[in-house]
Amino acid sequence: MSKREHLKDDYLENRLIRRRLVLSALFILLLLGILLVRLFVLQIVDYEHFSTLSDSNRVQIKPLPPTRGLIYDRNGLVMANNLPAYRLEIVREQVGDIDLTLEALRQYVEYSEQDLKRFEQASKRRRPFESVPLKLNLSDEEVARLAVNLHQFEGVEINARLTRNYPQGSHAVHALGYVGRIDERDLGTVNEVDYAGTTHIGKLGLEKFYEHELHGTVGLQQVEVNAKGRTLRVLTEEPPIQGNNLHLTIDSKLQRVAEEAFGERNGAAVAIDPRNGEILALVSMPVFDPNLFVNGISVANYSALRDSRHRPLFNRALSGQYPPGSTTKPFFGLAGLENSTITHERKTYCIGYYRLPNEERRYRDWKREGHGPVDLNDAIVQSCDVYFYDLAYRLGIDRISSFMENFGFGVKTGVDSTGERPGLLPSREWKRRTQGMPWFPGETLITGIGQGALLVTPIQLANSTAAFAKQGTRYQPRLVQRVEKVADGSAVKIADRVVSRYRVQRDANWKHIHRAMVNTVHSLRGTAHRISLGMDYRMAGKTGTAQVFEIGQDEEYDEETVAEKLRDHALFVAYAPAEDPQIAVAIIVENGGSGSSVAAPIARRIMDAYLVGSS
Repeated sequence: MSKREHLKDDYLENRLIRRRLVLSALFILLLLGILLVRLFVLQIVDYEHFSTLSDSNRVQIKPLPPTRGLIYDRNGLVMANNLPAYRLEIVREQVGDIDLTLEALRQYVEYSEQDLKRFEQASKRRRPFESVPLKLNLSDEEVARLAVNLHQFEGVEINARLTRNYPQGSHAVHALGYVGRIDERDLGTVNEVDYAGTTHIGKLGLEKFYEHELHGTVGLQQVEVNAKGRTLRVLTEEPPIQGNNLHLTIDSKLQRVAEEAFGERNGAAVAIDPRNGEILALVSMPVFDPNLFVNGISVANYSALRDSRHRPLFNRALSGQYPPGSTTKPFFGLAGLENSTITHERKTYCIGYYRLPNEERRYRDWKREGHGPVDLNDAIVQSCDVYFYDLAYRLGIDRISSFMENFGFGVKTGVDSTGERPGLLPSREWKRRTQGMPWFPGETLITGIGQGALLVTPIQLANSTAAFAKQGTRYQPRLVQRVEKVADGSAVKIADRVVSRYRVQRDANWKHIHRAMVNTVHSLRGTAHRISLGMDYRMAGKTGTAQVFEIGQDEEYDEETVAEKLRDHALFVAYAPAEDPQIAVAIIVENGGSGSSVAAPIARRIMDAYLVGSS
């Protein structure tokens, strides 16, 4: 017997093997128990949680952007609508390498660095499973190229969407405004949930002011997708609610006549119905095409508009602030009568200039040789500056400022649009507050002829003229006549709103000024008498010329030698028919020179188109 055989113990070996088998079995049972427990937790305890996760991989919620409401003029002409267009959109969570995908897409569609920048900005505010547009308004050729090769790109889609369109082009653009792509600044003012899936928002004008009406309500679509994110079927759908339609107060034909009347000149015109405040035409020249902004204007096009010396993007009708010149003389005349500072028969002798007591400075009249003795009617009809220098001195700036407030000078009109400015109605308190200086008598004199610190906007001047036509009843001007609720077909009319009523102390006071304004147009000595030839109605009006720069005491203004940008502004205000006013207008032609020869004929064309039907 060998030593190895002597040492072998079968019992011990069997015992060791059994122990190992038992331990192995226990270990397997332990693992199986852990597995069963885990399955229990997954299948029963956390069933709802993981069922939801599973469904979220299979089912997705997609926002359905609403159709933007349409805009019509007062006669039903479409001013803004929506047209179908194809977009290139990307769902980021379905794309492996976004940079490689973007680079590969350049083979089939051209997109700019600006498009790429907008895509990156939009990606930051959209959830990963939401599609983000890379390029809007694809051409037919681009759609065809992409459609053939779309199988190469996971997460890339071609979607048909409605996009804003302005069928009348630049017509009435400063009234309508435009929509543009949503940016970070816009998101700070809206609820992101309400704009889920929406790429555009109103930027200016009516499109912005009535955004809450035009936008509509977003819808939701629950869809089943495959592992690659492709939609297999629609499970449930809550359709979006279309935005409401706007019906404007603007008469498109009248608007076009007014725009064409300016020709190549810059300026603004506003026509208002004095009986209710409805704006019949709102013109700012020059104009631009709002369609350029809808899907993102190119850098070159925007630079051309922004840097143009004619400033087409500037809404002169609401934001332009100009000295009103002699167009405010009827208001000053009424102030003099109402404060018993003058009577309509009282005469002032005009020798071509005016001097304050104990001062050498001459405040010149536009007519160098003077007008001779003039009463209130003559002073308005012939626009005598000396008469109104004297009247302003007698009234004082405090009474002037207080009276002009009654007709809306120095405050915003409250028109339903964006960008309106208040103009400026100077006073002692204003100068002390803003400049820390006292008010001087000479400043009162130049205020009395509509110069100096006094500034008005065209819409403010038109609204004040409309209020004068209605003997002191001033309405809030508005661009929208009614809102059409598309959901149920109903319409809500925007109510007329009286802002203030100034009641003259004596009806005769208003009649004196009214008669003088009629004579300004229809008498041979009136500054606007040339536009009355062949007129089938009677018009009340007042011409104005506003200096752009100050002329020295011993200097003469010669329009032929002055640079165009320094020439006087031409102004004209009017209402007609004089006996029953249905329209009031204010015209400002920048650097146009004479109000009687440049601004008044524009007003005549507007009045003829509205009252007679001619253009």
